[in-house]
Amino acid sequence: MTTAAAARLGVGVLFLLWLPSAVAQKPSNDDCLACHGDSSLSKEVEGKPVSLFVNPDKFTHSLHGGMFTCVDCHTDIKTSPHENPPAKVSCATCHSDAQAAYERGFHAKAKAGGTAPRAVCTDCHGSPHELLPASDPQSRTNHANIPATCGTCHSQKFVMEANGGSTQPFMAYQESVHGRAVAHGVEKAAVCTDCHGAHEVLTAADPKSPIFKFNVPQTCGRCHEAVQKEFQSSIHGQAIAQGQGQAPVCTDCHGIHAIKSHNDPSSPVAAQNLAQNTCARCHEGVRLSQEFGFEGARVSTYLASYHGLASKRGSAVVANCASCHGVHNILPSSDPRSSIAPANLVKTCGQCHRGVTEKFVAAKVHVNAPLSGDAGSIAVRWVRRLYVPLILLVIGGMFVHNFILWRFKAIRHRQHAGPRVTRMDRGQRTQHAVLFSSFFVLVITGFALKYPDSVFYYLSLGINENLRSLIHRLAGLALIGAGAYHGFYILFQGEGRRMLRDMWPSATDLAGLWENLQYHLGRAPQKPAFGRFNYAEKAEYWALVWGTLVMAATGIMLWAKVIVGNLMPRWWLDVATAIHFYEAILATLAILVWHFYQVFFDPDVYPMNWAWWDGKMPLHHYEEEHALDSETLQSVHREPIAAEAPENAPPAPPDPPGRPESGEEKP
Repeated sequence: MTTAAAARLGVGVLFLLWLPSAVAQKPSNDDCLACHGDSSLSKEVEGKPVSLFVNPDKFTHSLHGGMFTCVDCHTDIKTSPHENPPAKVSCATCHSDAQAAYERGFHAKAKAGGTAPRAVCTDCHGSPHELLPASDPQSRTNHANIPATCGTCHSQKFVMEANGGSTQPFMAYQESVHGRAVAHGVEKAAVCTDCHGAHEVLTAADPKSPIFKFNVPQTCGRCHEAVQKEFQSSIHGQAIAQGQGQAPVCTDCHGIHAIKSHNDPSSPVAAQNLAQNTCARCHEGVRLSQEFGFEGARVSTYLASYHGLASKRGSAVVANCASCHGVHNILPSSDPRSSIAPANLVKTCGQCHRGVTEKFVAAKVHVNAPLSGDAGSIAVRWVRRLYVPLILLVIGGMFVHNFILWRFKAIRHRQHAGPRVTRMDRGQRTQHAVLFSSFFVLVITGFALKYPDSVFYYLSLGINENLRSLIHRLAGLALIGAGAYHGFYILFQGEGRRMLRDMWPSATDLAGLWENLQYHLGRAPQKPAFGRFNYAEKAEYWALVWGTLVMAATGIMLWAKVIVGNLMPRWWLDVATAIHFYEAILATLAILVWHFYQVFFDPDVYPMNWAWWDGKMPLHHYEEEHALDSETLQSVHREPIAAEAPENAPPAPPDPPGRPESGEEKP
């Protein structure tokens, strides 16, 4: 053997001896887990311990553990143990397509442009050491678990607010028909990734996004294929195909995340909500009529019909928009396939009205009597022109007739009422008149703003907002002025101080309330006696004082909203608005229920308590209601009321034949 051959043989032997040791230096999974399988293993990062534990059992059964070794991903690790920490592993090394799609998506772009935390691979898929295939029920990306996985971020209020979003979509999805179906184990129900995509999640403004408006029908059609085909052939689908952005797609009618069954009363496609809410968004206003020449006021004419009125009263069987026009296959009446095409109306109307003929369906359905030019609308306009003046004339004549009779009988009743007591002097009646008139002007003009479609609008004579606002504020100033004068009156004038003294609550008022109720329920033999003001009048007076102060304070705050909003937090104005509104309701109902009973509806004062008009009250009634007011009763000048009758009072009618004169005995 030559020297060269011996050298080559030696090198070969050395290589063969070195090769097993070199191969053995590549760490195995067992080598890595020998350390990382210890749950106590951790390191400090920025002063905080970070666990380096890898669960051996979960890693072995994970997707990565069954296919790769640790160093296949951690390629910079050559020995075990190792001193230097491994470099961060990039999922793109193996999953380049998924990474590219992620980079084009919203999550990656938002993460690159902001400081708030955004979703990365591990947020959705979980730890790479415990990664499970989507087919595994325990996987975070399993179909049934997708809502919970996305909810890890999208249900967290502070996370979403930090990124300019809201948790409402996630909450709405949970209550939707899709979310409930997933919760009940329905595998075909749509989850987040079915609509938004998995890695390439794009915003709704991106034309490539599956939730871009013009792509929504195709997205929903992945599950609802038959519905999509109907929609595509409909007038709405055709408009979308032509690029008409004002045409509705699935989410415009059904909602986005909060999609609910049409049987759910809160669903926008529930029968009772279709006309007033869903279809009305487009077909009631002037947008479609101005842009495309379609007729407007479709909803108001429907609601004015029997169908609409019955629907508002909760009828579940009366026809709505979809009953006649269809649901997804809506077509114009000019299309022979349309359910409202002239040739198909007998069949459409016959679904509810059996036995209809061509003559029955020939009339116009959406009747806009003030504007329509058909024979029926013209006839309706003439009926209105005849009946409105007739109603005003007949009812007005009845009112005038009855007022004349009522006035005559009311004055005669006052003339024969006997001696009277002065209940309110002229100054008090003036205060009452200012208070009364300003209060009701405030009620009418205030509720006309809150309820513009109510009777208050007509009571306010339909005045414009500027004039309504001005009148409301002037009435408020009158009320405040009357209150201020009354405060001066009860503090600095003798009769006012006496009134304050007599109005002051006392412990006997509660006892009087109880005794009065017992008497009128038939449980006490004798009616309780009261002083100048009883408990009911005291309660009303102090409630009036309190209400005036509250309404004045909140009204001034709302009037000077800019000043108040600059001095205090803006929500103080919201609180003032709420208090002003509810105090107005309370005050109005108190006047109608409590005060008007005392003045008009109490049988003892029929036809009314005239003290507000002339300050007088019949002596016999005053003695019954205020028996303890000895000061007033002792000062009464007992003259017949006839001597105090007004000059323009009608003469008392002659006694009818057979009526006995005064002092005669009836037969």
